Amino acid sequence: MICGGYGGVMAAAAAGAREGGGVAVGILSGTDAQGASLNLTVAIPTGLGEVRNALVVRAADAVIVVGGSWGTLSELAFGMRTGKPVITLGGWRIVPDRDVPVPLVAADPAEAVDLALRGGR
Repeated sequence: MICGGYGGVMAAAAAGAREGGGVAVGILSGTDAQGASLNLTVAIPTGLGEVRNALVVRAADAVIVVGGSWGTLSELAFGMRTGKPVITLGGWRIVPDRDVPVPLVAADPAEAVDLALRGGR
């Protein structure tokens, strides 16, 4: 599992990945690991600020966005641009004004992970 590497949803996702026997990688916005989730297996400081969101998305097989911060919206947009499965769980909803793909909407975390693992199908 790859994420932005800090608290809140990112820390919860990292904890879930580790508890499930997986690896939790955090692509950090700062130049050091200060403030990074203790649940990360690997913390990668970049010094790139929010630009690191593009790295998180490019490294992922699927994108699950939770909530509605601006950083989350940028990850949703990067994910849609890459053609990777994008699943939303709360927060941002996209209403296109033309015929463009929209993210999948999950009702709960289990459905979001299931959709991501099935490649959005």
